[in-house]
Amino acid sequence: MHITQESDYAVRIVFCLARAGVRMDARSISEQMCVTLRFSLKILGKLAQSGIVASYKGNRGGYELARPASEITLLQVIVAVEGPYRLCRCVGPEGAGECSRGASGCCSFQRVFGRISDTINKELDGVTFQDLLEDEQASTTA
Repeated sequence: MHITQESDYAVRIVFCLARAGVRMDARSISEQMCVTLRFSLKILGKLAQSGIVASYKGNRGGYELARPASEITLLQVIVAVEGPYRLCRCVGPEGAGECSRGASGCCSFQRVFGRISDTINKELDGVTFQDLLEDEQASTTA
């Protein structure tokens, strides 16, 4: 099981901006992260709309983090580009989702997948981009 390619790229784009610590243009971001410019712009638009990234127009325009890296989590970035994370479609808000069997109410699968989704969301929400920067720095100095 994998996160989507869009989430993967979004996480890398936010990490690139966190590492740079300065405003960057979309072309530089896309080149550094090996993401097409078109896809980078789509992702940057979603990140800006969600308040994770600030967008600036004009000659000195570009993108930068809208708040400190210590206040941005992996979960926030994934939710910004995809919406709420859930292991399968039978898990939705408050546990109720789209049942592929057409059943109503909560079944055993829905409860198990709901608990797993909650655990994954809690883990993703517990990792900030500052944590990732510090981890990268520790691994390069070790």
